[in-house]
Amino acid sequence: MTALTTLAPAKINLTLHVLGRRAGDGYHALESLVAFAGVGDTLVLEPAERLTLDVSGPTAGTAGPTDDNLVLRAARHLAAGVPSLRVGAFSLDKRLPVAAGIGGGSSDAAAALRLLAELNDLPLDHPAIVAASRSAGADVPVCLDPRARMMRGAGEEIGTALGLAPLPALLINPGVAVATPPVFKALGLAVGETLPGAKHPVIARGLDAEGVLAAITPARNDLEAPALTVAPMIGDALAALRDQPGCRLARMSGSGATVFAIFSDEAAATRAADKVRSARPSWWVEPTTLS
Repeated sequence: MTALTTLAPAKINLTLHVLGRRAGDGYHALESLVAFAGVGDTLVLEPAERLTLDVSGPTAGTAGPTDDNLVLRAARHLAAGVPSLRVGAFSLDKRLPVAAGIGGGSSDAAAALRLLAELNDLPLDHPAIVAASRSAGADVPVCLDPRARMMRGAGEEIGTALGLAPLPALLINPGVAVATPPVFKALGLAVGETLPGAKHPVIARGLDAEGVLAAITPARNDLEAPALTVAPMIGDALAALRDQPGCRLARMSGSGATVFAIFSDEAAATRAADKVRSARPSWWVEPTTLS
């Protein structure tokens, strides 16, 4: 069989409301509208007797030890749940920034499960696939079928695909790795405590771009303020986006440091990317669409 290939797209939190910190397990309960970018890492699976992983690409050096990579973790979880699972050699072209609030590792893990599902003729809703995604990490389940949808709880509640119109966007990472735990620590919620704030807006299915913007503009990312105390450069990236002509909305994704802006059209997003790259050549800057 020939090699199988898939994109592991960047996961963007268009909204991220923190409802509180659960008394039972101490996890933060979230409500988030997640969309996926047209840019990401590329994962290839060559059928073979053994499960292996080779990592290359511009951000491979910051991706951590290969043996602990989420691609292998997810694959091992699935192999443990499916006797005689056909496996192979994974090759990961790592292009997304690491520890960036865009679910790069989680999307890689989900991509591995998609490829193994294809190789073994398993549906993505197969119990072993679902269990492996949950075991690999909180953001992996929502990345398994990368289409815009709501995510709730600690990532275990995944809504149906919403079929939202593509949004012209620009992604920026100012080159600062931001680990998630310090951001939640800066948020400062005690176990059992809730976070006050307006409820998350209802996101209807099939919204056009203007409808999506109207729905998410009143929402927020509750991790943005604490993340700014951890990595103040996030504020510089947000300011750079908000200064661009055609920017309709700028917000941080996840726990940072990646920020995004929604633009009036793709041409405006591309022009903004050129300007930001010129002013900040060390930043990761990618015009794309989100859907």
